[in-house]
Amino acid sequence: MLCRLSVRWLQPRPALQLRGLGPPVASAPTGGAKPSALPLWAVASVSAVGPSGAGGWYESLATSAPVQGAEDVLLFAHTASGLPWWGSILLTTVALRGAVTLPLAAYQHYILAKVENLQPEIKNIARHLNQEVAVRANQLGWSKRAARLTYLKTVRRLVSELYVRDNCHPFKATVLVWIQLPMWIFMSVALRNFSTGATHSEGFSVQEQLATGGVLWFPDLTALDSTWILPVSIGVINLLIVEIFALQKIGMSRFQTYITYFVRAVSVLMIPIAATVPSSLVLYWLCSSFMGLAQNLLLRSPRFRQLCRIPLTKSDSDTPYKDLFAAFYAKFITPRK
Repeated sequence: MLCRLSVRWLQPRPALQLRGLGPPVASAPTGGAKPSALPLWAVASVSAVGPSGAGGWYESLATSAPVQGAEDVLLFAHTASGLPWWGSILLTTVALRGAVTLPLAAYQHYILAKVENLQPEIKNIARHLNQEVAVRANQLGWSKRAARLTYLKTVRRLVSELYVRDNCHPFKATVLVWIQLPMWIFMSVALRNFSTGATHSEGFSVQEQLATGGVLWFPDLTALDSTWILPVSIGVINLLIVEIFALQKIGMSRFQTYITYFVRAVSVLMIPIAATVPSSLVLYWLCSSFMGLAQNLLLRSPRFRQLCRIPLTKSDSDTPYKDLFAAFYAKFITPRK
């Protein structure tokens, strides 16, 4: 499974002609260019995948307009800032998360807060409706099944009317996922394209620039992180995000519990996956996860929530960070008796 995932990320792509940046240049190194840092097993496996085979859908994605747009954004950030590629990747990630996902996350919390504030009214309606349906069922001789169906249908209609009245349908809270996930995919594929051979405006391969555009223990952004520091850091940060979510939820439903365990498993699975892709992708994933963690913590701030006009709810706390630390300490540090 991991091999197939790695092959798709590392699959060689034909030379990319960037819009307005001259003719395509072959991605294969010539002369003294640095050879590919990808593992031989990956290169051998990828070479066997034809355009009409398992890699066909991925090639369509890699050459799609959204991915090309992501490539343009990365190139613009690199050219305009003058930063090395590791800095350009961090700058682009912070800018996108701050300008796109943070407002959407604030909107998500706004919708969820309004939905939470509706719960007492919904419970009150459900209680009175249950009594009315029971009376009508006795008067008209309804069966238990007919009474139950009437109750559920009426409750759904009344709750929908409340959502329309307050303009807070829960589906609106999912807009963050529908924007953030595709953006993450397009940026990842764009960096994969660069790491396997795209063309820079000056005629130099972006792959060659990435090969010397790293920092610290990963100077080559086209190579794998043999130390596993970046992959493990991604897993740790993603697990922290999951635990922060779990700690602020009291009395989770069975479905929420299953989802929490699933996301934990995905967070752990991302570690070996990140160890099989170029460091440029892993650096982007790490920065994106770190921004996600910071975003989650920021949205717990009462002042920031007030600034975003997020309604107060019964579950809000005046000392969210103190409460979070206390819950974390009680769950993971205090020895269980």
